[in-house]
Formats: sequence, structure tokens, C-alpha cells
Amino acid sequence: MAQPPRPLLVVYTGGTLGMLPSAAGLVPGGDIGRRLDAALASLPPARRADLPPFELVETPQPIDSSAATPATWQALAGLIAAQHGRQRYAGIVVLHGTDTLAWSAASLAYQLQGIDIPLVVSGAMLPLEAEGSDALSNIEAALRFAAKPRLKEVAVCFAGKLLRATRTRKWHTQAADAFTSPNYPPLGELVDHRPVLYPNRGLAEQQRGAPRFELPDYTGKHASNSVVRIVLWPGIAAWQVAAWLEPSAVQGALLEVWGDGNAPDDPELLGVLARASGEGKLLVALSQCPHGGIQIGHYAAGRGLADAGVLSADAMTPEAAFTKLVHLLTQPLGDAERRRLFLTPLAGER
Repeated sequence: MAQPPRPLLVVYTGGTLGMLPSAAGLVPGGDIGRRLDAALASLPPARRADLPPFELVETPQPIDSSAATPATWQALAGLIAAQHGRQRYAGIVVLHGTDTLAWSAASLAYQLQGIDIPLVVSGAMLPLEAEGSDALSNIEAALRFAAKPRLKEVAVCFAGKLLRATRTRKWHTQAADAFTSPNYPPLGELVDHRPVLYPNRGLAEQQRGAPRFELPDYTGKHASNSVVRIVLWPGIAAWQVAAWLEPSAVQGALLEVWGDGNAPDDPELLGVLARASGEGKLLVALSQCPHGGIQIGHYAAGRGLADAGVLSADAMTPEAAFTKLVHLLTQPLGDAERRRLFLTPLAGER
């Protein structure tokens, strides 16, 4: 007798998808299992019948994703790693709030490097029971993609598109098609309610073998405030950059520069960056332009960044670059190894 298919695991973390009205506005709601079953029961019978079986768990405290921190990312990765270790599930779906979904998904990709089953993160722009909600369609799509064994990475499923986690950004505050992948094509899409994975776009060939999860401690003070994000503006002064970089707690910085890697030709400002690099702080730069990468030093205006020891984030998203800095800085690595690993693709982020 054939063995029944392994179920999926659905992890509910909160977010708009499960919210309910309150006197103070929408708040994370409970009883998600019953509510989810009721929503899925409204699908046409044939579609409901061929959905993969799943089991549901809730995080201990479902939240609005605006409240997420690096410690939240660590707790979620730890929960998934523990469940994965049971080898009970064919794939995993994480239901998450949209505001910081791209941050959590990117962090999961670094912490769960080499995952050998699908891990699909999704959410909704409207609550499950709201009129015109996108929640049910996103959940259905995520379940279908999470049942595709050829998918062996962390991905984001939204509005029928499957995107690499480390290439995803929230791009619209209200539209149902709220997420985009500016510098990497979609991994797949739902066609007539069937999941289609595009060939030669996944990480499966590069991630054969057992998972090599990395689950460093993100809960300490060091992880919570060790990385800063500085967006350059015309007229930015050296003392302003120094105010961000000089505190000893700061160990890394994401600099959002202009064009394909340019910054002010200000010796005092560049000196601040060079001193920070010399102290072992990991400084990386990406463009404020959402499309395309950067080439530090291609223009004379960017040469100073290279001389100051600033690394190129190439075409990474801010979310992927920031969470990668957090990930590397929480591990017992030397400065040279951290720099090498930042420049090395770990989860398809560059």
C-alpha cells in the first residue's frame, strides 16, 4: 500500500491576514485554524480536494509584523529548524504580515541555508474575512508551491507570483500585487490555479545534500543595534555620518548611495568611513535606485568609497543586505572572513 503524502506545515505568525477589528483598529487575531478551514472550504470543491494536506502551528505571540526584530527572525527560524528536523513535512508555509515580510524572509534564507524542502512565505493585504480579501488566494497559492519538491529554497508567494526571498521587496502600500523582485526574475507563477516553476531559476542545483542551517544568536543587544542604515542625501555632512558610525555598539552599516555607486567627494566624510572600516566595522553600499547594481569606483565620485574599504552590495535589496549584515555579525568570524562572505552569494541574494 502506498504511503500517504507527507503533509505541509503552516506557521501562523500574525499580520493583516489573520487580523480582526478592535476598538483600536485591526489587531492580530487568534483561532486561525478554524478560520482558515472555513475559508478553504469556500473554494470550488475540485480545487479544495486537491490541495495538499497540512498541519498548523501558531507562534507563541502572533504580532503585527511592524513589531518584528532580529530576535523574532531567530525564533521563527528556530521553530522551523526544529520542525524540519522531524522530517515529517514535505514543505513549509509561513503566514506573515506584509510590512516586514521581505526582511523576515531574507533572514530565514540566511539562517536556513541549504534547506532541502520548499519554504514559502506569504501574507495578505486584507484580513481573511474582509470583503475582496486576497488572503485566501495567497494561501492557496502558497500551499500549492510548498508542495513542489523541486523548490528547495525560501521564497515569497504573493498575488500568484513566486519570488526568491532574498530578492523580494514590498513595493506598494495597498495594491494586492504588493511585492516585486527588482533584479531577479520570478521563480514561478500560478497558472489556472496550478503552480509552475520556471526552469533554471532555482537554487536546487547549488544546494544539493543535507541542510547546512546556521542559527546564530540574534537575541542579544549586539544583534539588535549592531547594524545601522544610512541613506545619503545632498549636503550630508561628515559629523552626521560619524554620529551613526562612531558608537562602539555599531559593527556594520548599510550605506545607500547614488547611481551605480557614487558618494560626495568630501575628504572628511570619507575619512569617517575609512576610520570605521579600519576599526573592523563592516560597511557595505548599495544604490538608492531600485533597479540595477553598483560598481564602486566606476566614476571618480565613487572611488573614495572603495578607498575607504566600503564593500559593494551589487544588486541586493536593502532588506537582503541588512539581514545579511546582521547574520554575519552575530557569528564568531574574523573581519576578513566576514568581508569575504558578504561578497559571496549565500542564498541567491547577489
